Amino acid sequence: MAKNIKKGDLVQVISGASQARGGDKGKQGRVIEVQVEKNRVIVEGVNFVTKHVRVGQTQRGTKTGGIETHEAPIHVSNVALVDPDTKKPTRVGFRSETVTKDGVSKTVRVRYAKKSGKDL
Repeated sequence: MAKNIKKGDLVQVISGASQARGGDKGKQGRVIEVQVEKNRVIVEGVNFVTKHVRVGQTQRGTKTGGIETHEAPIHVSNVALVDPDTKKPTRVGFRSETVTKDGVSKTVRVRYAKKSGKDL
């Protein structure tokens, strides 16, 4: 299922708790990383978790560690690609197009938004 979403895509969270209840539903963000084997994606600004890092020192003597926040993975089924026209979530389709380059024609798969029909 992770084949529909790629790194750099704009996605929207479509499930979970609403923002009024402290959740991320409805938030949009860019995909930072896709974990294909786990069917998960990391989205910028979504699903923040706090991580406690042990206090240490660098060679210059500055302190490191403390409480850090960063994005955690979210399941692919909980996000949907955003349509470039309407800025709303849409499903992804694939179609074959023939591209001619230097007299050689080649068939390629192209992703498109099902609502507007625009290429992604």
